[in-house]
Amino acid sequence: MKHKEPQIETHPFEPFLPDGARVLMLGTFPPKPERWSMEFYYPNRQNDMWRLAGLIFFGDKHHFWLEQEKRFDLPRLKEFLTEQRIALYDTAMRVRRLKDNASDKFLDIVETIDLDRFFALRPTISAIVTAGEKATGVIAEKAGVEIPKMGESVQCVYHGHRFILYRMPSSSRAYPLALEKKAEAYGAMFRALGYEV
Repeated sequence: MKHKEPQIETHPFEPFLPDGARVLMLGTFPPKPERWSMEFYYPNRQNDMWRLAGLIFFGDKHHFWLEQEKRFDLPRLKEFLTEQRIALYDTAMRVRRLKDNASDKFLDIVETIDLDRFFALRPTISAIVTAGEKATGVIAEKAGVEIPKMGESVQCVYHGHRFILYRMPSSSRAYPLALEKKAEAYGAMFRALGYEV
């Protein structure tokens, strides 16, 4: 029996680019649609990115969670991200899933993010925050820098655009670090970028 080649998937979401965006947060690639609780970034109910944001900015990990509907509050999330001038996308535009999940380990990146486009659209971006080693590796390679250690940053220049690259813990529960510890790391990063948290 012939082995079936994994299909190439194209990123399902448009970049979220609020006016005056200061920070661009990048994961690797969204999970499959059956795992979504909404059509937006970090859509899996089990992913803790929006619990981290709630804990860091509002002192409540359930701030963006709608318990009765078992989903995140998308209008509230977009309002928060717009106010804080945080942009969202992923480092992979097209991928092959080598296994039937969203694990970075089993993602073959076919086409990476077009950073020039993001900097052209939002020249105000002064920091890129990557969640996970694979996402960090994509940006570090483009900028020609070493991958920083977890929770640390490195200064970058890409085609004349200067930015700080932060490598942060994955918000996936598969990454073995307590939510509170992840929140400490992300909180320190946001404070370093001048956010009031």
